[in-house]
Amino acid sequence: MMKLDGVAAFVAVAEAGSISEAARRMGLAKSVVSERLAELERSAGARLMQRTTRKLSLTEDGQAFLERARRIVREMAEAAEELTQRRGTLSGPLRLAGPISFGSLHLGPALYPFLAAHPLINLSLDLDDRFIDVAADGYDAVIRHGPIRDKNLIAKRLGSSRRLLVASPAYLAANGTPASLDDIVAASAILYTNRETDWRFREGAGETVIRPRAALRVNNGVVMRDAALAGLGITLLPTFFIHRHLADGSLVHIDIGVEAEGAELNIAYPQNRSSSAKIIALTEWLRKAFGDPAYWEV
Repeated sequence: MMKLDGVAAFVAVAEAGSISEAARRMGLAKSVVSERLAELERSAGARLMQRTTRKLSLTEDGQAFLERARRIVREMAEAAEELTQRRGTLSGPLRLAGPISFGSLHLGPALYPFLAAHPLINLSLDLDDRFIDVAADGYDAVIRHGPIRDKNLIAKRLGSSRRLLVASPAYLAANGTPASLDDIVAASAILYTNRETDWRFREGAGETVIRPRAALRVNNGVVMRDAALAGLGITLLPTFFIHRHLADGSLVHIDIGVEAEGAELNIAYPQNRSSSAKIIALTEWLRKAFGDPAYWEV
């Protein structure tokens, strides 16, 4: 007889692409996942995966079994979810992804009291600035600062953030305060490499795009902020990175009469997770924790 933990291991390995990554996602030893997979194949009487030293791939039988296995795992998760709802408690695994800097500055502090209020939830939080394929990478939900273009995902707004041009008082004293978009183009800029290096500004009903000269390119918002604090140049950052520095005067907002493109903060999850009590509760918790308007905008 096939065991559910073996079916779950098979789905995790198929989605992760390796036993090592599946074990990391499941919080298990690699040897445990390997044994569960081997036991499943013995029970099924068929080889479901082809293993070589370089890669792992599904056999023809594995491809045929995968969709049913996914359905089995999903239905068992939904059944467990329904039981917790009937008991009025939230419990079980919850796998969440979010951006690194926002995660450490704001998401983590919002999650700690959520977990204290729901101690039976087993949360796995992965912070990564790369694009996350929520379903394929095995996440229940992802926090994103920016548009959600995947039509297979449900997106719920958590808040918003303006992007402001900022620099240190020392930089502005040495180089002058820009008063126009042309001045910004000529300034030294600190740019984010994981996003288009264009800076977009709304002018009337249209949009103006500028390409500033880079003094530094980096893939981390906190480093961008710290480079601006060090007087390296001007940068364009969401307010959740800089609200405290604007308040204490260590960074100065450069007002050139036009507004930079802002962004929404969303939680996104696959459509088959839309009725999850844990996702619903987490969404409402984060909305209240961030506020409306968000506390970094006040």
